[in-house]
Amino acid sequence: MLSNSCRYGIRAVIYLASQATGDNKTGIKKISKDLDLPTPFMAKILQQLAKQKILSSSKGPHGGFSLLKDPRNITLLDIVNTIDGYDTFTNCVIYKGTCEGVKMEKKTCPMHDDYEKTRSELIRLFSNKTIYELMMKAGSSENIFI
Repeated sequence: MLSNSCRYGIRAVIYLASQATGDNKTGIKKISKDLDLPTPFMAKILQQLAKQKILSSSKGPHGGFSLLKDPRNITLLDIVNTIDGYDTFTNCVIYKGTCEGVKMEKKTCPMHDDYEKTRSELIRLFSNKTIYELMMKAGSSENIFI
C-alpha cells in the first residue's frame, strides 16, 4: 500500500526521534548506514520531509537532519501525505484515478463499498498514530532499523 520511499521515510523519522538530544543533527551517512539504505535515496526522502517542515536540515561539517516538531505532534498521515500524497487514500483500488472520478465516469468499482470502510479506518489510524508512539513501541533503535 505504501511506497518504499514512504516506508523508509517513516523509519527515518522514527530513527531521528530516537536520536533526538538537544540541537544535535544526525548526518545523512549515519542515517543511511544505520537504516541500511542508499544515501542518495535517503537524502531525497529526507529533503521532502524537511521541505514540509517535519525535519530540519542543515549543511556543513556539523550538518544533518533532526526533527523540527515534537514526535508527539508528527503523525503517520503527515509522512504519508508528504511522500506518497493523500491519493494513497482516495484512489480507486481497481481503476485509475480517485474513487470520485471513477463514479463520475459511471464506472462501477467492485471493491469500492468493501474498501470504503477500510480506507476510513486507515485514515483514522494514520491520523492518530504518532512517531512518538511508534518510537516507544519499538523500544530500541535496533528493533525497527535493522
